[in-house]
This record gives sequence, C-alpha cells and structure tokens, in this order.
Amino acid sequence: MSELIITDLHAKAEDKEILSGVNLTIQSGEVHALMGPNGSGKSTLAHILMGRPGYEITKGQIVLNGINITEKPTWERAQLGLFLAMQYPVEIDGVTLSDLLTESSTEIPDIDGLLSAESSLLGLEKVDLSRGINSDMSGGEKKRMETLQLVAIKPQIAILDELDSGLDVDGLKVVSSRIERATQEDGLGVLVITHYSRLLEELKPDHVHIFVNGRIVDSGPAELANELEKTGYEKWTSTLETSVSLGGL
Repeated sequence: MSELIITDLHAKAEDKEILSGVNLTIQSGEVHALMGPNGSGKSTLAHILMGRPGYEITKGQIVLNGINITEKPTWERAQLGLFLAMQYPVEIDGVTLSDLLTESSTEIPDIDGLLSAESSLLGLEKVDLSRGINSDMSGGEKKRMETLQLVAIKPQIAILDELDSGLDVDGLKVVSSRIERATQEDGLGVLVITHYSRLLEELKPDHVHIFVNGRIVDSGPAELANELEKTGYEKWTSTLETSVSLGGL
C-alpha cells in the first residue's frame, strides 16, 4: 500500500509564512479533496510537496512510503511515485509525449499503443500526440494531456492542482472519471485541489478538507463539498478570525 504522510508542515517564501502546520495522510485508492479560498496556500502546498524551488520548509516533514522526501529534489520524488498535474501546464516544443515517456520510464512495453488507446478515451486527436507537449493546445486539451501522462506513468500518489480549470462539462466528466478508474484499478492515491464540487461528481472524494490560511481547518465526508458550494467559506474564515483575536492560535 502506498502512503503519503504530511506532518506539521510549515513553509515560507521570502520571509512570509504560507503553510502553518499541515497534517494529512493519503493512502492507495483514496481521493482527498482540498478546497479553500483564493490565496489560502493550496497551490503552494502542491508545489512544496513536489519540491519546487523558492520555498523554505521551516518545520515538519513529508514522507512517501516510509521515505522522508522533505529535502529531496523533484526528480527523486517523481521516481518514488509522486506526480503533479499543474494548474497551468507548461508547453515543451519539440518533445512529444512519447519521447518524454520513453526517457522517464522503462516499464511501459508499448508506449505508442498505450498512448493511442488512452488518448482516444480522453478525447485527444492523434495529431496531438505528434505535437510538442501542450504546444498550441487549449486549456482543456492541456488538462487531457496531463491526465494522459498520469495514466501512462501510473504514479502511486497524484496531486491534481485545479484539474477542472479550462475543461468544459464534457471534458471534466471524461477526465475525472478516468482518474477515478485509476484509483480503483491501479490503487492511485489522489489529492485534488479544486474550487468546485462538480469535479467531485465523477472523481468521488473519500475525504474533503477545508484549507484556510495555510492549514486544514476542517475535514469531513464528500457531503462537506456540497455544503461549501451553498454556504461559501465564511463559516471557517470567521471562526479562524475569532480564534486569532482571542489568542487561540
């Protein structure tokens, strides 16, 4: 069983604290949804988990399958089974997805056959596979390509940073249902960062976490996302502000 354990994680950038004590455990086959207001640090958490430079971890640790990866570079985290689908996927001219997978994995016996089959399921055209990665693609096409990379590489834990951004309703259903199938068939563990519960209609969360001011302030079942859709974040932000004013943090 795969397991990502985040313990009391604090981090800052340019002397400003962004994460203030994140605790979270994700296991094989689980889907954890992270929801919170803009600027709360959700994408920063994703970047720090993947080892992006520019952040300083001041306290806590990140452990993947018993290995402390807190100080490891991004490529080692990827080799150990961690994957990040970025909110804004980058374009890589001149490098096809087949080229990338050939260099990054020796465990895919028929890469071209796999990509052909999976791209068809995800609504991508054959011409998309011959382009440079994400080159001249719409936002929705880029998210489909990110998903194609995910299902081809078969990581153990995937972090999905606003996967729904740029996808229309049909694309969202196709992508989220394919990832949901990966959790069932491949035991993929998922941390999905989103603002909208519609993504979670197909990618069914086992746990929903509310993220405010750099930490998880509440957790619950899938129904918590529906409550959030109706009420917004005022319940949690006002409680936090009251706690701060009383010296409770």
